[in-house]
Amino acid sequence: MAGRRPAGYGRPLSYRGTTVLKTPAARDALRDLLARLESSGYDFVTPTPATHARILARPGRQVARDLRDVFGWSLPFAPALLPPQLIAALEAAGAVELHPAGLKASLRVSRVGGTLFLHSAYPTEHRDAVFLGPDTYRFADFIRTRLEWTPEPTRIVDIGTGAGVGGVIAGLRHRTATLTLVDINPDALFLAEINAVHAGLHAVTRLGSGLDGLDGPFDLVLANPPFIVDPGARAYRDGGDMHGARISIDWAEAAARRLAPGGRLLLYTGSAIVDGRDAMRERLAADAATLGCTFDHAELDPDIFGEELDQPAYADVDRIAAVRIVMTRMA
Repeated sequence: MAGRRPAGYGRPLSYRGTTVLKTPAARDALRDLLARLESSGYDFVTPTPATHARILARPGRQVARDLRDVFGWSLPFAPALLPPQLIAALEAAGAVELHPAGLKASLRVSRVGGTLFLHSAYPTEHRDAVFLGPDTYRFADFIRTRLEWTPEPTRIVDIGTGAGVGGVIAGLRHRTATLTLVDINPDALFLAEINAVHAGLHAVTRLGSGLDGLDGPFDLVLANPPFIVDPGARAYRDGGDMHGARISIDWAEAAARRLAPGGRLLLYTGSAIVDGRDAMRERLAADAATLGCTFDHAELDPDIFGEELDQPAYADVDRIAAVRIVMTRMA
């Protein structure tokens, strides 16, 4: 670092979004970063933002001590803490910022299903943040479980892909299938493509919402939509009206119409329960019957994001449940 300024010099000290450069050089640098972290034995599981905040509030957790603090807990670090190759990779990608305590990475790296994934640093307050958290792990487990008895697909599409976890998990199980990753966030697609390559997969990326612009039919559609009513309208979080269920419903309906015979939609989302009723489940069950699909639903966790119930938009909500839905096109 001596004699030269890091890539973040002169930029605002904001670490809330994915600030990486989307260039071939940045792509190569981030691939190298993942490879080096993999070879070092790096590992990290991303908790909820609330847990993350509690950990960083503990005494002595303000400055990084190791790789997990830098790339997992998103703590500022002294340049001497990292090997020069990792500093160089961060600089080449524009993924490091100046901080009063030294430097700070604008990306995190977490392991899901045995694979490392790049995503946004904590806190993910920026509108275009690329989020990965406990819901991602539930989504990945759901996909792995269902793929054990899923017929071999030729076309897989992961809509609202984020960091690409769903598509990568499915692609590793069905390597001969064409894998398409879709998101409205260019930062998400950039990182998802890098994450797929690190996992040994080739993925086609498409900028857009849902299945817009894609020709069907599809054998396997994966979706982990945003499902919270978010006043900040962050793309990875805001699910629209119906207590945040609107995007989940829209994507599920669109996917059901585009499935090949025997094709499946695997949907992981959250659903607001009001007076004991799940309006999203009722709507999609009726849709499935109309669209010639079977419908399978289960709650994976009956009570998530309980803190959201303090918000005015949830004044009539009993709880928010994590659910998984499988819709299968009948032959």
